[in-house]
Amino acid sequence: MGGTPFYCDYGENISIGANTFVNTNCIFLDNNKITIGKNGLLAPYVQIYTAIHPLIASERIVGEGDETRYLTSTKPVSIGDNVWIGGNTVIFPGVTIGDNVTIGAGSVVTKNIPDQVLAFGNPCEIKKKL
Repeated sequence: MGGTPFYCDYGENISIGANTFVNTNCIFLDNNKITIGKNGLLAPYVQIYTAIHPLIASERIVGEGDETRYLTSTKPVSIGDNVWIGGNTVIFPGVTIGDNVTIGAGSVVTKNIPDQVLAFGNPCEIKKKL
């Protein structure tokens, strides 16, 4: 797997392919499935989120005081084979990243990324085909 420490919510919803290296201080909020293919490289501080909340506070917050709860739903994240994700990248719920992709450091990946591209930025955008 890779570096320590590593943080996750459950662990049982994470699938990582052969020869994939997850570097130090990565955070996987695996309230839904996180699937990572083979031969991947995830740099330090990569964060993968599957949980989402309603934008409107009155829809998000239920109850009061000690009975307060927060409405949460989830979407899976899928990362293909041979993907390199640069440090401090955040991957949003429901995102699919294709095979043979490089994501530049510090990216915020809010939408799907197709196969064989270089993408980076906030929000993450395709910069060129590889």
